[in-house]
Amino acid sequence: MVLQLTRQEARRLAVHAARLDATPGDDAAVADLPDVAAAVAGLRVELTSIVAPAAEHVAFTRLGPGAHADGLARALANGRLFERTWVLRPMRDLGLFLAGMRDWLDRTGARGWVEANDGFRQSILDRIGDQGPLTSRDVPDESLVPWPSSGWTNDRNVTKMLECLHGAGELAVVGRIGRLRVWDLAQNVFPPTPEVPVDEARRIRSAQLLRAFGVARDSVAIVPSELHGFHREVGELAAIEGAPGRWRVDAELLERLRDDRLGAAGDDPAERTVLLSPFDRLLSDRERVARLFEFDYTLEMYKPKRTRRWGAFALPILRGDRLVGKVDAHADRDAGLLRVHAIHEDEPFATAVRAAVESELDRFARWLGLTVQRD
Repeated sequence: MVLQLTRQEARRLAVHAARLDATPGDDAAVADLPDVAAAVAGLRVELTSIVAPAAEHVAFTRLGPGAHADGLARALANGRLFERTWVLRPMRDLGLFLAGMRDWLDRTGARGWVEANDGFRQSILDRIGDQGPLTSRDVPDESLVPWPSSGWTNDRNVTKMLECLHGAGELAVVGRIGRLRVWDLAQNVFPPTPEVPVDEARRIRSAQLLRAFGVARDSVAIVPSELHGFHREVGELAAIEGAPGRWRVDAELLERLRDDRLGAAGDDPAERTVLLSPFDRLLSDRERVARLFEFDYTLEMYKPKRTRRWGAFALPILRGDRLVGKVDAHADRDAGLLRVHAIHEDEPFATAVRAAVESELDRFARWLGLTVQRD
């Protein structure tokens, strides 16, 4: 049976699944970080600091002022989180990735290069074993065969070997010094964990991702860097009124919403106003955002300034179950200011919406340790 949803119901399901429909309580704490990482199917590691790094920003929108970079760093260092493909995940999910680590070199085509530099590989493992966690700057380039690239990885043999050893499960990221990753032997970081078979791991990860989306396009192009399409046993097929395409829904979450009268026929949810990171899970499939929220958005930090419509790092504004605009801002940390260049209203804001956006800007700036200054 194909489930039927209105577009509004689908939006509410998406917002609820992303844990964006309730204001964080005063008791939210850093101890909840693994739960947040699980709820959003991983915290994206994106260190761009035009406004705020992605993982910290996403945690703030779910936990409130207690979510800071030092909390994430501690959770990574003490083994409550682990990093995989630039995503922070709860350590309890490690077993879902172990099988993928074993064949990572083959899947990425890196095995031949690593084997040609086996002495270099062993030297890195020995050095970290003897000296403890190191960054790429602490490791000399002892490669015999350079990484075959004319792009950004050219002359980056040390970094590439560290990443290969990480991909293969021999090294783990335990922190950062600035933008440099700090590497340790995985055996020092990962607890003894049963390996989940590949197909079962894909099913579980599919279910986790769908739970974080609530409703998702039934496509292999959702987040290809994380999962190549949903497992056939996960979710229910759905049709959404006014939103073309095949959809897949977390039926249990949908039923719970309907039972709680937060669905299309129920009362309106609290209209929380949130400034989102461009890397928020709610936004990670831009095509879904366009179809469900009728929201036009592109991250423009890589575009020439003259071609930008909303700013280099515009923050989408979520109001209830609608994306209503973008804030063009940047954090001027030397001056102690969150400089707001523009607030782009997709449709003219009502007085209450404008006041809520201004209030959220002030709250967000306080979390950053800054004061809002409007151009």
